[in-house]
Amino acid sequence: MERKQTVERRILNTFADVASSIGYSPLHGKIIGVLLVKRKSMSLQELAKSTGYSSSMVSLSLDLLEVLGVVKKVKKTADRKLYIELSGDLLECLKKAFVMRLEKSISESLDSFEGLKSSAEGDPEAQRTLRILEDEIKRLDRYVRLLSKIRLP
Repeated sequence: MERKQTVERRILNTFADVASSIGYSPLHGKIIGVLLVKRKSMSLQELAKSTGYSSSMVSLSLDLLEVLGVVKKVKKTADRKLYIELSGDLLECLKKAFVMRLEKSISESLDSFEGLKSSAEGDPEAQRTLRILEDEIKRLDRYVRLLSKIRLP
């Protein structure tokens, strides 16, 4: 039994690390890990207990995971609790989360370059540097758009 718990803990930590590495909360990863390990619908309270986070923290994280298409909330006729289950292709959802994070970062970078342009007026070297950086960010944007269209095997 202890060995099973150790393996489950490692799985949850791995998913938490993956979520963190792409800019999301470790809790997002742990929720996915728990649902994969348990292979069943779980109530909010069960997820909170399994992840070690409060129900309110889990609930907030579920909202984003639902938007990404990773989980869906379902009601069972037998009781009034809300249950959560995995939904869709996990790899496709991971790609979507990664692309969304990159698109947000690119958009913020391009917006900040617009603000910097006025402060760089009269400084040709600063303007040149900004143009180079802006061109590279736009190039990254084109790459991310292509990446988002790639179908997974």
